[in-house]
Amino acid sequence: MQSGSSLRRFLVELSRPSKQLTMVCIDICAYSVCSICTAWILIGEEFFFSDLYLIAFTAVIVSIPLGWFLGLYETIVRYIDIGTEFFVRANFTAGSSAILVSTLSFASNLQNMPYRLAVTFWALALLYICLSRYSSRLFLSSYRREDDLERVLIYGAGSAGAQLVGCLQLSQSVFPVAFIDDDLSLSGKRVKGLKVYRPSQLEKLVTKEKISRVMLALPRVSRRRRRMILEQVEKFVSRVQTIPDFNDLVSGDSRVDDIRDMSIADLMGRKAVPPNPELLHASVEEKNVMITGAGGSIGSELCRQIIMLKASRIVLFDNAEISLYRIERELQNLLEYHCLDCEIVSLLGSVSDFQRVDDVIRTFNIQTIYHAAAYKHVPIVEQNLIEGIQNNAIGTMQLANAACNAGVEIFVLVSTDKAVRPANAMGATKRAAELVLQAMQENFPNTRLCMVRFGNVLDSSGSVVPLFREQIKKGGPVTVTHRDIVRYFMTIPEAAELVIQAGSMARGGDIFVLDMGEPIRIQDLAKRMIQLMGLSVCDKSNPDGDIEIAYTGLRPAEKLYEELMIGDEVFGTEHPCIMRVVEPHESYKVLIDKFNYLAESVFNQDCEDARELLFEIVSGYEPLSGINDLVWVKKTNKRDQGIDRKVTKLVTG
Repeated sequence: MQSGSSLRRFLVELSRPSKQLTMVCIDICAYSVCSICTAWILIGEEFFFSDLYLIAFTAVIVSIPLGWFLGLYETIVRYIDIGTEFFVRANFTAGSSAILVSTLSFASNLQNMPYRLAVTFWALALLYICLSRYSSRLFLSSYRREDDLERVLIYGAGSAGAQLVGCLQLSQSVFPVAFIDDDLSLSGKRVKGLKVYRPSQLEKLVTKEKISRVMLALPRVSRRRRRMILEQVEKFVSRVQTIPDFNDLVSGDSRVDDIRDMSIADLMGRKAVPPNPELLHASVEEKNVMITGAGGSIGSELCRQIIMLKASRIVLFDNAEISLYRIERELQNLLEYHCLDCEIVSLLGSVSDFQRVDDVIRTFNIQTIYHAAAYKHVPIVEQNLIEGIQNNAIGTMQLANAACNAGVEIFVLVSTDKAVRPANAMGATKRAAELVLQAMQENFPNTRLCMVRFGNVLDSSGSVVPLFREQIKKGGPVTVTHRDIVRYFMTIPEAAELVIQAGSMARGGDIFVLDMGEPIRIQDLAKRMIQLMGLSVCDKSNPDGDIEIAYTGLRPAEKLYEELMIGDEVFGTEHPCIMRVVEPHESYKVLIDKFNYLAESVFNQDCEDARELLFEIVSGYEPLSGINDLVWVKKTNKRDQGIDRKVTKLVTG
């Protein structure tokens, strides 16, 4: 065993030219043996030694150059794929060599059976080429088994699992040990040489075989089932990986060996609902579309999907230059890759600037607007109340006003679950934006104004997922505000897809609510993320764990849970994951007067008046804290201390 290992190590570590020379020398001997066997089979012991020498010499000088020309010596034997391509090359080499050897032998009067010689030499040469390469691959690939490789278990013994084993057996870092499969009829059988075990044997197998990783080869399984398997597996191993979704495999976008760590989306247990193609295309295809906040998480995903839906023109509107640059570059690459015909217009600006948005909408003949520009981070908006109102509430009113006056067909506001009975300024400003759109619908019936309300999106810029990932990479602790805090979650692509479809169903003044599934405890999400990254949670039951979870207490104006709707009037739509809700609102005349007073308070930087007006506009707004606007608090403290300052006020005519 030790001598075999030494020989493998010696051969593997040879330089490439040395390996090729070794193969050529072995083949010279082997082709000579093939020619001797051919002569012995056809002629027996009656042939002369000189005849044998000439046949062998002819076989060598013909077969070696042919094999070199056809690439038999370029292939790395350890990774050789004994498939159709290799068989064709080997067959062509053996067949061509046989024809030339028999022709030269017949021309030299060495024998008078050229056809029988050709067939016999071809069969022996082909058998040698295939067996020698396959045996060499088995011998050399077993070299890695002597090393200290990571031992992995594969969950799923179907066709995907079998293909995955074939890929892993060529790996220099992992060693597949066995299969686990839910199909009890496979228990005890072997697939690709690996034994199949029952899920109940998982714990024993992990301990006995020192398994450190489990790979899920279940491309067709639902997210719900994937989550159940993960909950079972993570009790015994810290790292779980998966192969791509089956649809990606069928479409060719992914391969079985495109292994990735389990994503946070895999943990949600949400069943992805396929989109309605008619709803997707209705408000986008061959239309001029404008996306505000185009560089943000939701805005950028809307841009990606809309450009693939064949919009005629897409206007990217954002006040962040670098974000605008990045999404524009990405979309240009998508255009080139998919050969799409769509004009991309990148514009800087604020939705609060009526003249700017009015010029943009009219100049580029905008037909559909997706309004995703907003300040969304709860503590930041709480500390910048005036700017939050200016951007989220007044900015929405200004943009919608410009859209309605310019004759835009569809206006879709991307809203949030925090707008329902808001406890913070961010939620209150988004609710105010919803209310003003509902009121404006009365005066502008030609533009269909609607809003789409949903919860948190995974991996968005303001969500906990990027924060947790960063904290885990730094070694912790992972900070969770409260043990019982829960949130609704949805993936960014799914949210954007549903927003587009909801907009197509708008009648005017609609509030759409997306089905977010079951709420998730943030504490559980933190634990899962730690485990997904191959680490363990440090707590009382596991004091030697890697990452600690620290509970910091609720932030100002943060609620333990969020709701998605006000009242009970909920109706279904053409899409099973989109609901239409009916909620009360004030008339346009009453609400627009309040908004004008709100705009005046914002202009005067008066947080107290602005907040009082929010109370009037947004029924159910119950802040959990006082005014936290940092400028207002500092200014108030200075005034209380008798510190005066000269203020120059802008006077407008």
